[in-house]
Amino acid sequence: MNAIPETPSDKGPLAGLMIIDMTRVLAGPYCTMMLNDLGARVIKVESPETGDDSRSFGPFIEGVSAYFLSLNRGKESIVINLKDPKDRAIFDALIRKADVLVENYRGGAMARLGYDWNALHAANPKLIYAAISGFGQTGPYKTKPAYDMVVQGMGGVMSITGHPGGPPTRVGTSVGDLTAGLFALGAINAALYERERTGLGRMIDVSMLDSQIAILENAVARYAVTGKPPGPLGARHPSITPFEAYETQDGHLIIAAGNNKLFTDLCSGLNRPDLATDPRFLTNSDRAANVDALKTELETSLKTKPTAHWLDVLDAAGVPHGPINNVEQALNDPQVRARNMVVHMRDPDGPDLMMAGNPIKISGVADPPTRPPAPKLDADRAKILAELGLTDE
Repeated sequence: MNAIPETPSDKGPLAGLMIIDMTRVLAGPYCTMMLNDLGARVIKVESPETGDDSRSFGPFIEGVSAYFLSLNRGKESIVINLKDPKDRAIFDALIRKADVLVENYRGGAMARLGYDWNALHAANPKLIYAAISGFGQTGPYKTKPAYDMVVQGMGGVMSITGHPGGPPTRVGTSVGDLTAGLFALGAINAALYERERTGLGRMIDVSMLDSQIAILENAVARYAVTGKPPGPLGARHPSITPFEAYETQDGHLIIAAGNNKLFTDLCSGLNRPDLATDPRFLTNSDRAANVDALKTELETSLKTKPTAHWLDVLDAAGVPHGPINNVEQALNDPQVRARNMVVHMRDPDGPDLMMAGNPIKISGVADPPTRPPAPKLDADRAKILAELGLTDE
């Protein structure tokens, strides 16, 4: 058996692949950023004058969009107007060389430009074409526009987020975009694996709405079993108890005791062994049926000491738990820092920016603490044209 290389390298497993990135804002750029983090070369094809819409989104650092910078590190940029014959010739040349094309226009937009799957496959049979859109390439909504919050609402996620009786609540991060980008990332890598056997590319159709349905998790099971749509439960798990946020003397913490042994260990740690033998709390089903009573009992003890005290107690007891961090606290957590999940983008001609690192750690692949800058609009045009044997003239 061949040994696994362990010497760190700047090349990831996708090194040598060329990605045409026709995406903007979040879902598509997040997917192509991850492809770049895994070693692929990403050429961002942008529209004239404005480029990616997110170049104008705040917050700004030294006059540059930090939103854009955080999603486009390490990419290259070329402006192409697909309504201009000369620019179409450039795009056609890129298509012939590329391994993957990713776009996130509305459904059918590429076909209207003359670049549907059949045309792309004929031009380059090995090309993998990933289309990320609000509603996909089929169905009655295929031409409708969408943003993250639209699909969070339509996909049921907002209906199970927040506290009972509260107003509709968006998940605090853009899961509508991010899940679609991650599903596309997985599909692209599956298609690349298949291409090694067949030599042929595939079309990938990922819908943001589909992605929200896919992550409804046990909400689908609960509806299927009860016939009633589930609602929001605040910080509580719908079927495991105790499994939520609990109040302490000076704040809150998370306790997640997912089985009977952990519950017994929790009761011992809190010096409440009586709870482990209380008929109301003997099994998870009993605890779930008496969730409010159990929360009252647990918080009676937890409110006697500060959060830091209970974190130590629960750590010693081996019960899954954790603090509720704000963003600053999360980014400075020693585990997060030890995993290199806070990196910096270094730009000799622009701002430096803190950003989230790559959560995918692979043996033998370097995970540097600094990352290359995001491209300025059309910054790589001359280099890309030279590689294609073309000029603007």
